[in-house]
Amino acid sequence: MHSEERNLDFDTVIDRRHTKSIKYDFFVECGLVKPGEDSSGILPLWIADMDFRTSSFIQDALVRSAEHGIFGYSDTQEDYFIILRDFYRRRHNYEIESPRWVLKTPGVMFAIGMAVKAFTNVDDAVLIQQPVYMHFVDVIESNNRKVVSNDLVYGEDNRYHIDFEDFEKKIVENNIKLFLLCSPHNPVCRVWTREELLRIGEICLKHNVIVVSDEIHNDFVFEGTHTMFGSLSEELADISIIVTAPTKTFNLAGIQISHTFVKNPKLRRALRNQINATGYGQVSIQGIVSAEAAYSKGDIWLDALLKYIKGNIDYTEKFVRENLKNVKLVPMEATYLAWLDFNGLRLTTAQIDDLVLHKAHLWLNSGKKFGKPGAGFQRLNLACPRSTLAEALSRLKSALDSVK
Repeated sequence: MHSEERNLDFDTVIDRRHTKSIKYDFFVECGLVKPGEDSSGILPLWIADMDFRTSSFIQDALVRSAEHGIFGYSDTQEDYFIILRDFYRRRHNYEIESPRWVLKTPGVMFAIGMAVKAFTNVDDAVLIQQPVYMHFVDVIESNNRKVVSNDLVYGEDNRYHIDFEDFEKKIVENNIKLFLLCSPHNPVCRVWTREELLRIGEICLKHNVIVVSDEIHNDFVFEGTHTMFGSLSEELADISIIVTAPTKTFNLAGIQISHTFVKNPKLRRALRNQINATGYGQVSIQGIVSAEAAYSKGDIWLDALLKYIKGNIDYTEKFVRENLKNVKLVPMEATYLAWLDFNGLRLTTAQIDDLVLHKAHLWLNSGKKFGKPGAGFQRLNLACPRSTLAEALSRLKSALDSVK
């Protein structure tokens, strides 16, 4: 058994093609190229997974599990809860008071979908804040609910802010029962302040709105302090469902495990009943052992990762400022997903998408996927070796230089 972290080399480029990677192998399926068309020259920096090997402690735990060779029904016991509790206490000053608070699910969006079904009815409206992670809309509309957006305000300070007057107005006018909070916010990179979160909570308490807080990016904070919504007050803990996962933090998305913290027994029962109605049982043994290793032994790797990504953020800020005329980078308070504003080019969204794909030969996320307020933006994944990032930004510069 290894006692030291080995996977601290974030500079080496690892070939991920032909590994069944959605990021690298699904150009045709995602409609980026036609069947038979060469995609080898396109650099994918879109979907939110990292081009880094996870912690060696997680690798070793998975290898030991594989060598055991038996993959029967598995579940967690008290030691798992203690590891989880200690991680959130240590890194987020958040107290998970009882194992009963914790619901294990295969993913954050699964948990959010179950909350939509548990706490709203068909044709009810669900509140979000666009531009926001595109699957919020998918999970609402696919369950025959209506999307209502309290659009974030893109300020003169180049940061996004909440229009609280509109927030409350949308709740009242649409009889909102459920609000999906993204904290930290993807894609606008905001770390909501304690004051902002308290104001959200005050309005939701006033109007009996349940808050589902997607905090999957909570370990990627570079400016300010992340406050877990359920830690704000006893009253807000009572109306909140906190959704988290080790998968974003430790690059384990393909293993599929998430944790949902629900203090209120009534809400917890309703959510568990909805999960049970799907026929879903236990998370996989791979999910269990990887989460245990991540939360108990992954700190050294995570700290090194955060330092490296901060370096990539600094590199990107400098490059954009010095080389990408009429393009702005929204300040990256959190996440490893850069939100680039191309609106200064005075091009249509289709023209920006074409420029990025066909002139820069990059596969990024078009801002339009995050709702109408995302028009003219592109989301760029910075969780890659510095050389990959440098190549991507150089391609963007060349593409922009070709624009008359």
